Amino acid sequence: MIRIKDLRIDYDTVCAVKDLSLEVGPGEVCGLIGPNGAGKTTTMRAMLGLIEPTYGLIELAGVDMREHPRDANRVVGFMPDFPPMYEDLMCWEFLDLFAASYSITRPNRPRAIDRALETVGLSEKRKAMVSELSRGMRQRLMLAKTLIPDPKVLMLDEPASGLDPQGRIDLKNVVKSLGTSGKTVLISSHILAEMTEFCTSVAIMERGRMVVNGTIAEIHQRIMGEAVLLIEVLGDPGPLAALIDADPLAHSFEQDGALYSISYRGNAEEASDLLAALVREGVRIASFSRRREGLEELFLKVGAKELS
Repeated sequence: MIRIKDLRIDYDTVCAVKDLSLEVGPGEVCGLIGPNGAGKTTTMRAMLGLIEPTYGLIELAGVDMREHPRDANRVVGFMPDFPPMYEDLMCWEFLDLFAASYSITRPNRPRAIDRALETVGLSEKRKAMVSELSRGMRQRLMLAKTLIPDPKVLMLDEPASGLDPQGRIDLKNVVKSLGTSGKTVLISSHILAEMTEFCTSVAIMERGRMVVNGTIAEIHQRIMGEAVLLIEVLGDPGPLAALIDADPLAHSFEQDGALYSISYRGNAEEASDLLAALVREGVRIASFSRRREGLEELFLKVGAKELS
C-alpha cells in the first residue's frame, strides 16, 4: 500500500533524504523512527505531495503521488502533530465540517461521523464541546477526522506526543484495530516504548538514509541476533540442564536463582517443543517466555545516538 523507491530530496546544497526505499503492506503498522534531523517529517511531506522530491517513486495504494497527486490524496489520511482544533464546535459538528470538505454528501455524513467516532471510542462524546475534551480525546477526535473519508493509507506524525498514560493506551488500541482492519499505517514517533506494543514493522532512519527496515521479527533476528528464552522453575530443576545441553538449538544458558536465561536460535514452534519436553520430564515451570528487546534497543543498536 506504501511503496517508496530511491527517494531523494534536496534543499539547495543540503540532501535531506538520500536514496530511501520503503514498502509497507496492507494491515501493517510501521514505525518510522530516527533522531532529530533524520528526515522523517521530510519523507512524510513528500509522500503527501507537499514538497517535490528531487527524484524517486512514491506510490500510495497503487497510485503514483507525483503523476496523479489528486488521486493519491484521496486514498491517504494524514494526522499532524498538535493539529489545530475548533473549540466552539461540538464533536459531531467538527467532524461534519470536515466531512463536507471531503465532498461527502449531507445524507451520508451522519453515518460516516458515527463510524469514525465509534472507531476511536468517542461515541459518547458526540455532542460534547471540543473545548471540553482532554488532550487524549482531542488526539482521538483528530484521528476520527482523518478517518472520515475511509482512507486506505494513514500517516500519523507523533500521535502520542503530550498524552498521559491512559491517553497513550487508548491511542495504542485504536491504532492496533486500524491495522487489524487492513489499513496501512505509518507512524512517525520518538516514544519508542509505546510503539513496540503496536507496530508490526519498523523503519529506522538516520541522516536522511534508511538504516534498516522490515518486520519486528526480521529486524530482531538481523540486528539483535538469537532470541533468549526465560524459564522460571519451581523447586528442583531436575533434568532441565541435560535437556538444554541435548537441544542443538539451545546453548550458553545462565542461571539466576530460579530463572534460567537460554540463548535460543529456534522458532516459536521449536520453543514450544522444548517446553513440552521439560513438562514431560517433570520440571515444574512457573513461567516460560521469549525475551524481546524493545524498539529502544533496536534504535541504539543500529547506531542512532539520540532521541527527539
